[in-house]
Amino acid sequence: MDYSKYLPLSEASFYMLAALTEPSHGYAIMQKVEAMSGGSVTIGPGTMYGAFNTLEKQKLIVKVAEEERRKIYALTDLGREVLAEQVRRLEVMVKSAHTALKSGAE
Repeated sequence: MDYSKYLPLSEASFYMLAALTEPSHGYAIMQKVEAMSGGSVTIGPGTMYGAFNTLEKQKLIVKVAEEERRKIYALTDLGREVLAEQVRRLEVMVKSAHTALKSGAE
């Protein structure tokens, strides 16, 4: 499948998709993203809800429930595939950078 219309993911979208490997609501996702990134990425409500809107339109996430005023989102199969492809791309980038750094140090 050609994932080029979805990739590369922004840092915020990447972490949000990674946080949604289990269904979750917005506030929990904000906390997960901060924890997963070691505090280097924080997502505010405006950024998060804008990203939710985009990711829903792209069919990468779907609202699966609403409890009180909390909307619960989950990855779609397509969202999981796009996340996996982004991870593969990042692994290639990291491997290439390690190789370049090693050869530059010799």
